Amino acid sequence: MLKLYGGARSRASIVHWYLEELGVPYEFVKLDMQAGEHLKPEYLAINPVGKVPAIVDGDFQLWESGAILLYLADKYGKNPFSLQERALFSQWVSFANATLGPGIFLEASREREMPRLLTPLNEIFSKQPFLLGDEFTVADVAVGSILNYIPIMLKLDLSSYPEVLKYMKQLSERPAFQKSVGGRS
Repeated sequence: MLKLYGGARSRASIVHWYLEELGVPYEFVKLDMQAGEHLKPEYLAINPVGKVPAIVDGDFQLWESGAILLYLADKYGKNPFSLQERALFSQWVSFANATLGPGIFLEASREREMPRLLTPLNEIFSKQPFLLGDEFTVADVAVGSILNYIPIMLKLDLSSYPEVLKYMKQLSERPAFQKSVGGRS
């Protein structure tokens, strides 16, 4: 059975959400980060940098939330993906982790970056319910989790982005979201 390693209030909740969406059986191995369990040799053998999340799927080990999401989409997704679809998923997962997250959560760049990032997202969501059209995908897990961390962690005023707010609410009402990010596991 696939094992997901994470800590309380960690990015493991993003992977947890996607595993719930996919209906993949898994075991959640909760590491006590305060006690340093993520720095013990047993865990460092899985992720040598000692960060969470990480997964062990049979003999395969993988860490870094974006890489895990893409792996899960490829292995457990309902439909085989074309090269172009994989590229779009990679684009949005990379955007979430490398651009959106730092742009919103780094205070030094937030004022400048927030309008640059949320205005185009607001435009996208004014035309379609999900990032890539009418269907929920791994891209929505990556971007939606970062967006839904905003009210949990920052309490920013997002009223200038009503379509983003509608998107966030739509995602937060999904049962798999409620079992994972919504519960902040």
